[in-house]
Amino acid sequence: MGLMFIELQDHLTPGPPKASKPAPTVFCYVCGRQFGSKSIDIHIPQCLKKWHMENDKLPKSQRRPEPVKPEIIRVGGSIDVEATNEAMWQASQAALVQCDFCGRSFAPDRLSVHHRSCTKENPAKRVIKK
Repeated sequence: MGLMFIELQDHLTPGPPKASKPAPTVFCYVCGRQFGSKSIDIHIPQCLKKWHMENDKLPKSQRRPEPVKPEIIRVGGSIDVEATNEAMWQASQAALVQCDFCGRSFAPDRLSVHHRSCTKENPAKRVIKK
């Protein structure tokens, strides 16, 4: 039994457990949330479907054009993940609608909810960007 323990001990790594690298994430160009690189392709069709359902509920004057997926940015034949991710994030931010009373930005379907508490007479506090 002691001999078996010694053999197993040779395979152990001394010291604290090593943290593994977090899986790379990608921004959804529709909603701006981050997803794993393997799940983003599952998320986007569902997100677009939800986006269309919510957009169709809005008055025609408030409806927005469908978000456009940015081009994948390549440098030297390989994908520039950081630049592509930044383009995805910027596309999601471009789809937001600004409140006329407080200046904050919201997804189009959330603006009406925001207007329940933010009015011309009593606007919500502005968010200061750092």
